[in-house]
Amino acid sequence: MGRTILREITKQRDMKLVAAIDAPRTPFVGQDAGGLAGLTKLGVAVVGAEKLSDALKRAKPEVLVDFTNANAAVQNVETAASLHIPVVVGTTGFSREQLKRIRKAVKKSKIPAVVAPNMSVGVNVLYKLVEDAARLLGKDYDVEIIEAHHVHKADSPSGTALRIAEIIAKEFGWSKESIKCGRPAGKRPRAKGEIYIHSLRVGDITGEHIVTFAAPGERVEVVHHAHSRETFSAGAIKAIRFVVEKGRPGIVQDMRDILGLT
Repeated sequence: MGRTILREITKQRDMKLVAAIDAPRTPFVGQDAGGLAGLTKLGVAVVGAEKLSDALKRAKPEVLVDFTNANAAVQNVETAASLHIPVVVGTTGFSREQLKRIRKAVKKSKIPAVVAPNMSVGVNVLYKLVEDAARLLGKDYDVEIIEAHHVHKADSPSGTALRIAEIIAKEFGWSKESIKCGRPAGKRPRAKGEIYIHSLRVGDITGEHIVTFAAPGERVEVVHHAHSRETFSAGAIKAIRFVVEKGRPGIVQDMRDILGLT
């Protein structure tokens, strides 16, 4: 995702890459970020995340964009916040405690921030469609979610699937405890008041989510297929512009704010 976003940034007339941060002690330290992304050299050398603070102080970016993992992202946001640098975070898999740390850092430093587990415009429209479907169909409909990603995706279920389930649970007036991951083996009928998420990790699937509402005699499905990572980088570009131009100091916003879906 870092290389994909980097390539998208170079297409924008109003954006410029000023720093490129990779994992701690990355073997790419010192190499030109543009060259690594398959572009002409940009004059920006890759730095390991262990030197993030120094790199940000030197580069003085207007925004730090983070697509890493949950543990790293929390630390990166806290570092950026301490330097009063706005953030755009597309990382997934945060625990509630990690999200609390991010909100605390953003609030304390009064920086604008966008945190979205999925920056695809289509997925965020999907959230709205699912919310409307849950409200109109009602909790008498059974709900199950199937999400599929490539074999290298570390977190399961996806942050997107969890967000979908949380939206539906809220609309139904159910607690987050109603959300179940997978179905245990054995003879157990499906109980009412449950939303199931099923995860597939196969091949090179970029991302697929199928939300099924079913009742006797019919079912309604809302589906999103991501064909490439470019859909996420396009959303990240929107988020970068938003956080600079319209971001609210001290507040964590998401793609729904950016797209006017709130």
